Amino acid sequence: MRMIPRNPTNGVYPASDDYVHAMEVIAPTRFLYLSGTMGLDEAGNAPESLDDQLILIWKNIARILAEAEMTVDNIVRLTSYLTDHDFAEANADARCRALGDRRVPTTAIVVKTLLPEWLVEIEVVAAA
Repeated sequence: MRMIPRNPTNGVYPASDDYVHAMEVIAPTRFLYLSGTMGLDEAGNAPESLDDQLILIWKNIARILAEAEMTVDNIVRLTSYLTDHDFAEANADARCRALGDRRVPTTAIVVKTLLPEWLVEIEVVAAA
């Protein structure tokens, strides 16, 4: 499998440094679709702080990916659901820390979550 970022520099608005417009995935043999993943501990509890929830989200995503013998390097698309637009920068920073130098297509949407203590939820598509 090969992944090729597709990020045109003309004819469309520029992508910022933390994402790309598209990811071409060539010859994958399998896909993994993660449900919205929360910043919850193993008992299902959400820490109060946004940063602590983001740390747990990426820990949980890594664990789910590992179950399918994948890593964050297999992520080809993600969507973040934020309960406050002010969380966008912290969410982007956490994503960039988790992915290292890799940039993937991403969307952030401000929503109301099912429980008020859930501050962020991230949905992922991975390929291998």
